[in-house]
Formats: sequence, C-alpha cells, structure tokens
Amino acid sequence: MEKKASFHAKLPNEDQWHEVYKKLGAEIKIRHYSPKTHKAYSIWTRKFQHFMKNKAPDLLTVEDVKAFLTSLAVESKVSASSQNQAFNALLFFFRHCLGREFGKVDGVVRAKRKPYIPVVLSRQEVDLIIGKLRYPYDLVVKFLYGCGLRLGECMNIRINNFNLDAGVLTIHDGKGKKDRTLPLPEVILPEIHRQFDAVRLLHRQDLDQGIAGAFMFDSIEKKYKNAGREFHWQWFFPAKDLTWVPDAGEYRRAHLHDRHVQKAIKSVVQRAQLTKRATAHTFRHSFASHLLQANYDIRTIQELLGHSDIRTTMIYTHTVKSRTIKKTKSPLDIDPSEMK
Repeated sequence: MEKKASFHAKLPNEDQWHEVYKKLGAEIKIRHYSPKTHKAYSIWTRKFQHFMKNKAPDLLTVEDVKAFLTSLAVESKVSASSQNQAFNALLFFFRHCLGREFGKVDGVVRAKRKPYIPVVLSRQEVDLIIGKLRYPYDLVVKFLYGCGLRLGECMNIRINNFNLDAGVLTIHDGKGKKDRTLPLPEVILPEIHRQFDAVRLLHRQDLDQGIAGAFMFDSIEKKYKNAGREFHWQWFFPAKDLTWVPDAGEYRRAHLHDRHVQKAIKSVVQRAQLTKRATAHTFRHSFASHLLQANYDIRTIQELLGHSDIRTTMIYTHTVKSRTIKKTKSPLDIDPSEMK
C-alpha cells in the first residue's frame, strides 16, 4: 500500500484521479457487479471529487466523506436512498481503490426518509395496458406483472432460464446477487413457446450470416469460446438490430433495450389516459399487492420478489385495504367468540 501511495504522490491530481477511476472499474468488474452499479458508483465518486475540489485521492479522509454526505442532505436535499447509495459508493471507493477502511462515520446529517407508498394498478388497468401494447412489449409486461420481475431481470432472461417441464423461471444474479425461482404463468405458456420459435429462427439467421452470437459474461466467454452461438444462451427478448463490437471486429446480438420498453409503456399509459403514473416497475408493485390481496403469506411474497429484508416487502401492506376488520371497535364491544 505504501508503494501505491508514493506512486500516486508523483502524479498530478488529475492523473491520480484517472488512475482511481480505472481501478474502480477493474474492481467492480472483478466482483461481477452490474453496469448500473458501475455507473452509479462512478457518478458519486465524481461528485465527491468535485466537492473536494480535485483534492489528491491519497489525502482524502473520513472527515471529507462526512462533509460530503452532510452536504447532500442539507444543501442538495437528496433522498435517504440517494444518500445511502453515495455512502456505499464511497465505502467501496475507499476500501478497494484507496486500500483504506472507513472506520466509524458518525456525525453525518441523515437525509429524511419520506414515507413511500408505491403506485399500484388494478387488474383491469394492467389488462388494459397489455391489450394496447404491441409485440414484444405486451409479452414483456406479462412477465413483469406475472412474475414480479424488475425490468433489468426481465431483459436479461436467456433461453436457459426456463424449465418448461417444471413450469418455472430461474432468475440468476438478481439484485444483490441472489438467484430465485418463480412459477411461470400458465396462461402465457403458448406465447412463451411462440417466442422460443421466434428466437430459434432469429438465431439460425444469425448463424447463417456468421454473427458472433449473443453478448456473454466474460467468465463464460473465456471458458466456453463459442457459448454465444449456442441456442440456450440466446436472449429471450433479443434486440431487433445487431451491435457492432469494434475491438473484436464482429457483430453481436444484445437484448431488447430497457429504454424501448419504458417508452412503449409510457406511450400506452398516456393514450389510455390513466390517472396513475405507471412505469415498468409499477407492474412489479402490482404483482406484490395483488398477491397480498389474494391472501398470500408476506414471507412467500418476499421470496418471490427476492427481497433480503422483510421490511422492504411490508411496504405493500399499505397498498391494500385491510380485510381483518371492517370498523374499529373497543375490545369491550367485540364478541369473545371473534377472539378465538
């Protein structure tokens, strides 16, 4: 660590920060964190750099972090979740890029956590939106709502995530690097089979044209060089157009872009003139709330959503009406037989 510090000390501050960002990217890649995490951590690190007026990385202290986090709450008035994300980003930055531990971070003004109740669509509203969406966006929403998926999880589904014989879908490396298995909605099984046929046809065309196949994880690509050309590794929702990879000098097939799905949903919601603001994530909220309405156990819903903390799932108890009591009564007014 001393050698790294002395090496950095010889560089101008800008060059030191350039090295830090290279290190940040490498450390995130080693741990197989998502591109979104890389982007978020890079953004917060740059904001911290700007706040510290380009101070040399080796001279940064925990007190600097405290000042930055307090500034986010007091001056920038960021949400509690944003402040927590900034804290996690800087914790990673100090630990893995600077080789230093935080220690205690006391005395930070915490951003206020506002009570949040998610927007939930009725089943009729869900059906209305699906009915107005064109292929493949209608099928995407059926997975978002029918399986309670995050949009990123849905876009990353590959053919080998399905076990049609058992009627289940396995989500690999969801948020928090947790795998989970979900029941496939039986009502859309015919559409799933048709999508398999469409992907199979597109895959054959790609092979005939010499396309390098689907984009793959680096670890899989190194171990199985031709994995991207195998059918079971193809995206379930492939992009319409191919992507040119300059470094490799080849075309690859990516999955359908998140932004295209969001745009399609936004357009339909506006045309349907719904009074609610609905996004792709709204269907996941609706999935959880409708299961709760159907008297599913909260722990079961937690597992289906992939929440590590039951408190995250408990928020959906505020989106449905209580069925346990119609009117508040004094215990003296309740028939003893109702308490058994």
